[in-house]
Amino acid sequence: MTPTVTLVLCLVIGFAAGLRSLTAPAVVALAAHLGWINLHNSQLAFMGSTVAVVIFVALALFEYYLDQLARTPARTAPVGLSARVVTGALCGACLAVAGGAAIWFGAAAGAIGGIAGAFAGYHARTGLVRALRVPDIAVAIPEDLLAIGIGLLCVSRF
Repeated sequence: MTPTVTLVLCLVIGFAAGLRSLTAPAVVALAAHLGWINLHNSQLAFMGSTVAVVIFVALALFEYYLDQLARTPARTAPVGLSARVVTGALCGACLAVAGGAAIWFGAAAGAIGGIAGAFAGYHARTGLVRALRVPDIAVAIPEDLLAIGIGLLCVSRF
């Protein structure tokens, strides 16, 4: 795989993290655990451990629940946006290692993707809810599925 393709995948997995901050690391941890991506002998090898898979999947499921609560702050608020930048960077770094690219370039691409995904997802979701005049959950669930699908698409390219 070329470094350019790897960095594009880092950006795209970051975008998935921008949609759902914990879905991308759950998918990456599961992919590393199943051997779809190789993180062995790197400082990110912990992502393939059973403990990491359990923790990230449980946190992603909890995030899906929290997302439905009315009092949940916008993903573009400082805490939510920071989480998306961090998890995007982590996932981008993992894909960079798996693809043989520089870890810092992957982390930067993932962080940028996290910001883009957060703002694009926020505007798309609020716009669709308003335009379609549907409850928020009618757009939130497809967005959850989109984040999972994007994550799986990225990790399946290795």
